[in-house]
Amino acid sequence: VQLQASGGGLVQAGGSLRLSCAASGRTFNMYNMGWFRQTPGKEREFVAAISWNGGSTYYSDSVKGRFTISRDNAENMAYLQMNNLKPEDTAVYYCAADWAGDGLVVETTSRQYDYWGQGTQVTVSS
Repeated sequence: VQLQASGGGLVQAGGSLRLSCAASGRTFNMYNMGWFRQTPGKEREFVAAISWNGGSTYYSDSVKGRFTISRDNAENMAYLQMNNLKPEDTAVYYCAADWAGDGLVVETTSRQYDYWGQGTQVTVSS
């Protein structure tokens, strides 16, 4: 599966952005999807994940209550709605796909994800 992330930009603190991740291929609904972010000199950080059927979602503590992950399997799309953005949310955001397998586990560590988009920059000014 190939992934293309988009929707990043510059926003003031308290503002909102919606990131999109377009996936190619016919098996999108067999993958759990995740969003990660990275700043220079730091490891890639888990942000949110969603199960293959959208039935389960997971968030890091730092974004819980502000970000919402969703997906549209008919359109091969995943989304990250980001509200009440803070300067510390500034990073390059990546979408990623992980084969769902038996569907029982949704991974939150980057090394478990097999496919990655190119990243989209989000900058939040104070």
